[in-house]
Amino acid sequence: MSEPGLEDVLNTESRTLAPKAVGSQVILMSIVSAVTVLVFNFLRPKNKIIYEPKVKYHEGDKPPPPISDSLLGWLPPLIRTKEPELLDKIGLDAVTFLRFNRLIRWLFTGITILTCGILIPVNVVYNLRDVNKENRDILSMLTIRDLGGDILYIHVAVTYLITFLIIGIVYIHWKKMVALRLAWFRSPEYMQSFYARTLAIREVPKKYQSDEGLRQIFESTKVPYPTTSVHIGRKVGRLPELIDYHNETVRELEQHLVKYLKGGRVGKKRPTIRLRSTCGCGGTKRDAIEYYTEKLKRTEAAIEEYRNQIDTRKAENYGFASMAAVPYAHIAARLLEGKHPKGTDITLAPNPKDIIWENMNKTPGELNGKRTIGFVWLVLVCFFNTVPLLIIAALANLNQIKDIKTFHFLQGWADSSPNSFAFISGVLPPAVSALFGYFLPIVMRWLSQFMGSLTQSKLDRQVVARYFAFLVISQLIVFTLIGVIFNSVREIIKQVGNKSFKEIMDNLDSLPDTINRTYIDQSSYWLTFFPMRGFLVVFDLAQIVNLVWIFFKTRLFGRTPRDIREWTQPPEFQYAIYYSNILFMASVGLVFAPLAPLVALAAAIVFWMGSWVHKYQLMFVFVTKVETGGRLWNVVINRLLFCVVLMQALMVLTIGLQYGFKHLQWISTIPPIFIVALFKVYINRTFVSKFTYYVPSEEEIRLAKVHSERADNKGNRLEKRFGHPALHAELFTPMLHAKMMPLLSQVYKGKVGKDEAQIKEYGGQKMEAQVVEGGIRIAAIEQRDLEYDPALYRRDRGELDWDARSIASTAYFNDAASTMQFGGPGGSTPNLLGYDKYLAAGPGHHYGPSTENFELARMDSQQEPLLGNPQLYQNPSGYASRPSLPASPAMSYQDPSSEGFARQAPIHRPHDPYGQDYSRSQTPAHAQMISGSSSPGPVQMMRTTSPGPMNAMRSQSPGPTNMMGGGYPDSPRGGNPMQYPPQPSRQYSYDAYAQHSQYPSQASQHQTQQQQQFYQHSNPSQSGNMAGRGTYRGY
Repeated sequence: MSEPGLEDVLNTESRTLAPKAVGSQVILMSIVSAVTVLVFNFLRPKNKIIYEPKVKYHEGDKPPPPISDSLLGWLPPLIRTKEPELLDKIGLDAVTFLRFNRLIRWLFTGITILTCGILIPVNVVYNLRDVNKENRDILSMLTIRDLGGDILYIHVAVTYLITFLIIGIVYIHWKKMVALRLAWFRSPEYMQSFYARTLAIREVPKKYQSDEGLRQIFESTKVPYPTTSVHIGRKVGRLPELIDYHNETVRELEQHLVKYLKGGRVGKKRPTIRLRSTCGCGGTKRDAIEYYTEKLKRTEAAIEEYRNQIDTRKAENYGFASMAAVPYAHIAARLLEGKHPKGTDITLAPNPKDIIWENMNKTPGELNGKRTIGFVWLVLVCFFNTVPLLIIAALANLNQIKDIKTFHFLQGWADSSPNSFAFISGVLPPAVSALFGYFLPIVMRWLSQFMGSLTQSKLDRQVVARYFAFLVISQLIVFTLIGVIFNSVREIIKQVGNKSFKEIMDNLDSLPDTINRTYIDQSSYWLTFFPMRGFLVVFDLAQIVNLVWIFFKTRLFGRTPRDIREWTQPPEFQYAIYYSNILFMASVGLVFAPLAPLVALAAAIVFWMGSWVHKYQLMFVFVTKVETGGRLWNVVINRLLFCVVLMQALMVLTIGLQYGFKHLQWISTIPPIFIVALFKVYINRTFVSKFTYYVPSEEEIRLAKVHSERADNKGNRLEKRFGHPALHAELFTPMLHAKMMPLLSQVYKGKVGKDEAQIKEYGGQKMEAQVVEGGIRIAAIEQRDLEYDPALYRRDRGELDWDARSIASTAYFNDAASTMQFGGPGGSTPNLLGYDKYLAAGPGHHYGPSTENFELARMDSQQEPLLGNPQLYQNPSGYASRPSLPASPAMSYQDPSSEGFARQAPIHRPHDPYGQDYSRSQTPAHAQMISGSSSPGPVQMMRTTSPGPMNAMRSQSPGPTNMMGGGYPDSPRGGNPMQYPPQPSRQYSYDAYAQHSQYPSQASQHQTQQQQQFYQHSNPSQSGNMAGRGTYRGY
């Protein structure tokens, strides 16, 4: 033990923060959080587009539970809604996040009980009995700082209990997650998704960069199941950059026009822009509207020219291959994992919406170079992040800095106003930390994408790994080391001039004690950190920033129609950032749990708050960008286990410093590290493979839905689904509020003409537009059309084979639901949506791209029910489980062999007495190539020549669920004959019939998709447009 004077200095002045600072932060954040919750309760009923957007915008028939407008009406749905219902409504990714929240909150509840129930009484009793009153305070009494002797074995034993508690809870949740993941693999939404049975091939050698080359690669692999179609990627050059450049120009033009015409009148001063300026200084001043109009004209011409010149025959080094069934794709991916046939890398294909296309064609050399540069940037970011860390460390150590003569003014401040000094010491450090932490995830995501991430979901996993590592290294380890170094140097500086060099060197033996005290005392900083995190959780719930930003943007600058449409959609949940923040708080709570139990208690409170807030957000506010089936689970659990190892490592250091490493007591803290490592190995061998791949049983393989090779190839499904988006992406059309349109003639001095513009954002609908100089069309958007159409939202969010759906069906009648609705029960007259508006308004009043054509449209055949019994055409249960916006009501299926089945003939639909061959002979050759049927059935009963939008009842697909024509499905090459049993005439295949008998609504959905697939394939004007350009009218 050192001399009393130095001991007094260490005990009374080495504390990072005074108890007053901690108390002031806790009180302040508690009050502010309570006020924020009250503000949220008052604002929520009046701002539902901000706080409950998913009530209006949800996928398919999956609205959130009913929620009351009362003051606390948002709490009952959170309490009543359990995981099974959430799984159906918000998806497995969101359920996985909530399950991880639940794991963490109960884990820290248990840790709090162990540490606060066992260790705090031990610490308090020891301090009261063996530590001088002058050398302790209320916070240090609750920590392990001044303890010594055999009583420390109690803390070691508690770390064992914490380790076993974590292992037990993680095992239970891992087992449940594997079951949830398997249920997701077996779900109709996944089984019917085209990407689920598709493989991605990367790093294809030059000699194999063709469709035939891909077939040769798969033939060489000897996988038990052949491919049904293959597609090599095509070069698009700079086209994606040009499209982004064009769309950004449209946004700029819209913003300047809205700002200039704000309030429905021309502004006094035209907006200007400075070109080639530096920080707004220098450069050339130009009229902003004229500049962006000219720029838009140039970019449109450049894109058109580039698209005409682009050579899509040039292949890329990646491609895709579809398999006949989902289990086949997973089996093939498992067999080819790590094999690299012909030098390629074959994996399960991601959802096309998930792909980062700009990184798909990168060679291994390019990726290695980007990764090297990216890691250099990461190191630089970590290095420069020491600046805010030094600021935070200085603020957290104001109590010590005031003793240095250079900062003597701090001593005067502390003496004259100790309360304000303690308040600033407690509030500023976590506030500065939160401010700098806001930008780090953005930088991490950008760097990870630059380093070659292929998908957004993989990018999320990399951001979680790197951002979490960055937080632990910088804000936990480096921050602690800065405090240790700072206090050690401060002690040496205080002795210089007062003691001889020999005395200073002799006192260095107290350095281990100083290190031990410093990082334990820093637990007080984390007691101010967690109240701040709790407030940020509540602040995130209230979304004050969004409300304030919308208010100022609307009042000061005005919002464009595009801004309003984007703001009305539910925002995407940033899983990577939320996971990283939770993991970092868990690491702090675990590291300090055996050292300062109050930190674990603070963490548990924040986790309980966060679990309820996040549940509300995922139920009513946020959506998942692309569903991955909880793929982040493995990543976050690995980091949680690392936190346990970090806790044990710090415990090894603490016991070693307390006893001295010359003794062997510290060895007792090492076994938990090996226990965690063995548990990790067990998890990898038991759960990871089942979690990553769908491992079907023999029965599931036998009953798997099998798709024919001819159907996949005939519709070019693979090319349409996995072709580069730039090849069929539509350009933004400038949009302006309708009330501002008459003022365009004053904005553009030249002649302004009138026309119509097809708007991609409105599902291809035609809007009134004005043509300004340069041929630029500016569309007029009425007030009623500003918010995003819920039907379009459901269409865009749909995950089921959107290449097989009629994307233009939503735009046909410009209504929230674009499907054909029948009158009442028993009625046979169709009520076409939009038709009532037409009858009410009369000719000349158009409510969509096609309502003006009702006089010319044929209202018979496919647009009208033929039978008196509507139940044969419409299965109500089918609407209860449709995963996305349907294009037509499904026709229910009845087994011909079932009792009571009677086939009813059409009442007045024209019948083709000559059959298929005669019909084809009367059709032009080019039309036969496009729309000719290849069904083996002798007569196509539902064939029609009607050009209406519902011309979708004739199925081209020869697959097992071709309900409109007889015949047998085509067997894939080398397929198991047991999977293709003979089919009676006009009957499902066995697996389709079994699916219908168990899930009739799903069978109806699939039939609807088959009908929609025919419609899209039979209309070439639409087949290459994945965003939708309007309805094909057949005129």
